[in-house]
Amino acid sequence: METPRLYASDVAFTPSVKAIQAVRGSRRNYERMETGGSWKTSITPDLAAFIAAQTSVFLATANTEGQPYIQHRGGPPGFLRVLDDRTIGFADYAGNRQYITLGNLADNPKAYLFLIDYAQRRRIKLWGEARAVTDDAALMSRLVSDGYKARPEQAILFTVSAWDANCPQHIPQRFEAAEVAAALEQRDKRIQALEAEVERLRNPAT
Repeated sequence: METPRLYASDVAFTPSVKAIQAVRGSRRNYERMETGGSWKTSITPDLAAFIAAQTSVFLATANTEGQPYIQHRGGPPGFLRVLDDRTIGFADYAGNRQYITLGNLADNPKAYLFLIDYAQRRRIKLWGEARAVTDDAALMSRLVSDGYKARPEQAILFTVSAWDANCPQHIPQRFEAAEVAAALEQRDKRIQALEAEVERLRNPAT
């Protein structure tokens, strides 16, 4: 039987966690956070925009023995869909057919999403519960990304219990290959334009 939660952050700040925070000297700061409003429990417009921009997500589950498992899922921007202020959905495409996540969710619905944007050095942690949906064609059509060449096997729906944003400390700044290629293309075009201008100034008669 679960212990009732006084604050949304209690989903992660168990009595054992709080005891360690007290020993390490951070409990007072988190007590102020808790009484000041704790973590958010619904998806805000800012979070929805962040989710819609992501091309990658990590989904954590655990089996009945508590053994954790993390699965990566990716796709074009928008493959993660905010369906309402508590629900995130995505099409789960065919992979290596181990089905560890599906097995874990069948026994234990508790799940966790981890989103990280290296370019903006921002990361979001979401606690909640997830379930697989295999017999809803309308939902699947809503979640499948147009033009994405993969075969969907089921939909995953994630219900948010609480979420929090980490500070950017220790996040290395990295950029998507497509973003780098576009920036280099712009640079090359600018160089070509400047070289043409230099040549024109050197040879005004031509």
